[in-house]
Amino acid sequence: MTVYKLNPLSDPRWLEFLSGHPAASIFHTPGWLRALQSTHGYEPFVFTTAPPGAALRNGLAFCQVNSWLTGRRLVGLPFSDHCQPLGDCCDVRAILESLRSDAGRERWKYIELRPASHPEMFEEDSQFSESCAFSLHRIDLRPDLQTIYRGFHDSCVRRKIKRAEREGLTYECGSSELLLKKFWHLLLLTRRRHQLPPQPIEWFRNLMSTLCDKLIIHVMSKGSTPVASILTLGYKNSLMYKYGCSDAKFHNLGGMSLLFWKAIQNGKQAGAEELDLGRSAAQDPGLIAFKEHQGGAATKLNYYRYPGVSTKQRSPESRMAFARRAFAELPTPLLTGAGRLLYRHLG
Repeated sequence: MTVYKLNPLSDPRWLEFLSGHPAASIFHTPGWLRALQSTHGYEPFVFTTAPPGAALRNGLAFCQVNSWLTGRRLVGLPFSDHCQPLGDCCDVRAILESLRSDAGRERWKYIELRPASHPEMFEEDSQFSESCAFSLHRIDLRPDLQTIYRGFHDSCVRRKIKRAEREGLTYECGSSELLLKKFWHLLLLTRRRHQLPPQPIEWFRNLMSTLCDKLIIHVMSKGSTPVASILTLGYKNSLMYKYGCSDAKFHNLGGMSLLFWKAIQNGKQAGAEELDLGRSAAQDPGLIAFKEHQGGAATKLNYYRYPGVSTKQRSPESRMAFARRAFAELPTPLLTGAGRLLYRHLG
C-alpha cells in the first residue's frame, strides 16, 4: 500500500477530513499545527494512503523535531496531550510500516504516537512499545448543570465555590491581550513555584492568532488582582483544559474551583458535551486528585515509540526535573529566557 505525505497547513482535504471524523481533536487542526511551527519551527506532516487529489479516508499527523539537544524525531504531536491516529487499524498499520522503513533514511531517533483510544492496535505491534503512561480525565457535560455540580467533591470543590462567591471574586473570559497578560503573570508565579521555566509567551500569542475564538482565557480576580486563570480550547463538542495557573497567596479563596465551574457553564452553553482535563502523570497524585474532585473520570493514556524500548524511557518533562534546582534560583528574565531556549527541544 502506497503512503503519501501532505501538508496539513495548505491541503484543504485535511480540514475537510477532520470536520467529518469523530476522533479528530483540536490538536489535529491546522491552527494548532501552525502555532507549533511558528513558535518552535516544527514541520508538520500528515501521512495517508490517499493519493494526491483523492478524498482522505485516513491520516496520521506528526511534526518533525530537529534538535541538537534531544535528537531528530517524528512526534505525533509535540505539546499535545494526545493525538489519535485517524483511520482503521489496517490503514494505520500500513502507514506505520512505511514510516518504520523510512526511519533510518530520515535519521529519526524515534517515532512517537500519542493515541487517545484504541491502544490495542499498538500494543499488538511488537515494533512499538509503551514509552510513557498517563491518566486522561474527562468530565461528561451532557447531564444538566445541577447533576454536574453534584458530581464535584463536597469539601474540595463545592465548598470552595461557595467561598469564592462569598469573597466576591470576579470572572472574565475572552482572548484579549489584557487577559493574556493576566494569565502570563499567574503562569510565571506557578512555574516558579514548580521550579520550571514558563512556556514562551509567543506560544500563547501564536495560539490566540491561529485558533481565534477556539481559545478562551478565563481569569478570576479579587478586586483588581488576578488570582487564578485557565486556558481552554474548544473544538466540535469538546472543551479542552490545557493550562492553569494561580497565585498561591489566594488559594484559600477558592478561585480555581469557581473558575472551572464558570468554564463548564460557558462550555455547556456553547454546546460542549465533554471537558477534557488532559493528561496526568502517575508521579503527580495531587493533580490526579484535583481532577477527580472536579468529577473527572480517568482512562489510561499510553504513548508508544519505535524503535521499541525494553524499559520506560524518561519523558522530556522528567529530564527537565534535573535542572529544577538551578531554575529556582534564576531571576525572572533569565527564567523566561530559559523557557524560550529549552521548550523547542522538548516537544
